[in-house]
Amino acid sequence: MNRSPVILIVDDDEGHAILVRENLVAAGLDNTIQHFSDGQAILDFFFDPGARQRHSNGQSYLVLLDIRMPKIEGTEVLRRLKADPKLRKMPVVVLTTTDDSREVERCYELGCNVYIQKPVDYDKFAEAIRRLGLFINLMMLPSGSGH
Repeated sequence: MNRSPVILIVDDDEGHAILVRENLVAAGLDNTIQHFSDGQAILDFFFDPGARQRHSNGQSYLVLLDIRMPKIEGTEVLRRLKADPKLRKMPVVVLTTTDDSREVERCYELGCNVYIQKPVDYDKFAEAIRRLGLFINLMMLPSGSGH
């Protein structure tokens, strides 16, 4: 079991991505963290052999996925990741401002592992991410849950 997954933040809001990174580190995570600013970039990371950034075989990954993004929306990214037999077990945490119950239902149907609504208040947002970091510290992931 690989207890140190690379954390992939997929969020078009640079400020949110920085906040997520800083608060995961504040929670004591020392995992490698990579940021992707749109859905196409994360799909290229996993599926395009010619992409500049590529996944590593045998490495475990944890995806923190926003829903509303340019190019390819998060729900489509989630669908494609979970449809791939090699990526199906990779944990995907939907981390978004969207609180529409139909969207929550759809994400779980597509295979997300956890759905977290980003609090609008800065302090609550930071606290939610720190708590997520503590949770990530306790997670056990299958080896190579990212090809």
